[in-house]
Amino acid sequence: MLERLKILPVFFLFFCCMFKVHAQDKFQIVGKSKHHSLSFKMINNLIIIPIEVNGSKLNFLLDTGVDNSIMFNLSVEDSLKLKDTEKIKLRGLGTGEYIDAIKSRKNFFSIGKIKNGDHLIYLIPSKDFDFSSKMGMTINGIIGGDLFRDFIVDINYSSKRIKFYDPKKYSYKDCRKCQSFDLHFYKNKPYLYLDVELSPSERIDAKLLIDLGGSDALWLFDKSSDKINIPEKYFEDYLGKGLSGDIYGKRSKIDKISLGNYIFTSANVAYPDSTSIENVYLHKERNGTLGSEILKRFRLIIDYPGEKIVFKNPSSYFNDPFVYNMSGLEMAYNGSMIVPERKSSLLKGDEGGSSTVQILYSYVYALKTSYIISEVRKDSPADKAGLKPKDVVMRINNRPAYNFKLEEIIHMFSTKEGKRIKLNVMRNGVDLTFSFKLKKII
Repeated sequence: MLERLKILPVFFLFFCCMFKVHAQDKFQIVGKSKHHSLSFKMINNLIIIPIEVNGSKLNFLLDTGVDNSIMFNLSVEDSLKLKDTEKIKLRGLGTGEYIDAIKSRKNFFSIGKIKNGDHLIYLIPSKDFDFSSKMGMTINGIIGGDLFRDFIVDINYSSKRIKFYDPKKYSYKDCRKCQSFDLHFYKNKPYLYLDVELSPSERIDAKLLIDLGGSDALWLFDKSSDKINIPEKYFEDYLGKGLSGDIYGKRSKIDKISLGNYIFTSANVAYPDSTSIENVYLHKERNGTLGSEILKRFRLIIDYPGEKIVFKNPSSYFNDPFVYNMSGLEMAYNGSMIVPERKSSLLKGDEGGSSTVQILYSYVYALKTSYIISEVRKDSPADKAGLKPKDVVMRINNRPAYNFKLEEIIHMFSTKEGKRIKLNVMRNGVDLTFSFKLKKII
């Protein structure tokens, strides 16, 4: 019954089932405040917020693409704190089978002044479902529709602040730059219609899922309309790992996307293979997904109770170019490695009436971030250079890999065609060096 759940290496999108929730399962602002605001972290276009669950402080991805809350990457101690549990089977995106999961009721969720004492969650205990390795920080869960249903949500990407408003106490203000769209719900997930120009001679009023949990600009499903055809210029790519297996597809460029008066040209588009997302086609009218590579370019007002979304004004990301990974490498966090660090100290003395100074060197050992190559795109610059999955990356352009954040590495691979990348990797205990240049395909 799991309709939508997937993980992507640079962008993470989740498909999950819609279950009935207890009537008491409601998020509310405690006290007399009209709203509650908090800061968020943004990694690869995705929003991460802190949430306390049954007394444990955890990190959650905020995602309009899910209905119920999902949890994973829990310690044994945190897992034991879950309430009223039962075993179930779930199936998500990818070509695999159902997996074991745990359904848990009556959990206490706290987001600052926002509380819910009877929340339903789904726990995925499998260690194979590794979300944190793709983000470079520990992510414990995903929360979406459960939270958005109870508030009007104001997302300010420029300041990285989010406000949750009590719908009964919120009033809209006049806004000349605002573009407002009706929301259409299917299984409690939000959709809108956008004008998408597929080519100079072909356009479609596409029905798209609004997906904060997907960092791509646009996904289109080639079987959802006779008008949607994959362009001549594209490349095959690994799109991510789903709950039920790997997801592959094609990447290309789209001529034009119109959000009212705002127009984006030559934006990135992905066409996932139908075999990997067969459950998506249960909603026959859906043409694809609008992801955070577009959404982050605005200040957003997402109003589930009023059934509308407002693109309030351009954010600081509005003019960012649409880029993609030109290396062909997908990197993942590989835990920690022990690294010796040389430390120096001065030893002062007196010899024969003269002052002396000695420099003494010693080594201490520190835990540093380790990165591994998780995927190599066929015929990409990295593939032709000889890099392979499971290579542990030690140095990037002569700098220790642990000096980079994962998103910095992704940015490096995506921004400058012709840039030379030199990687030192460890393969089966052997230190190897590879070099290649970034190259555009589309």
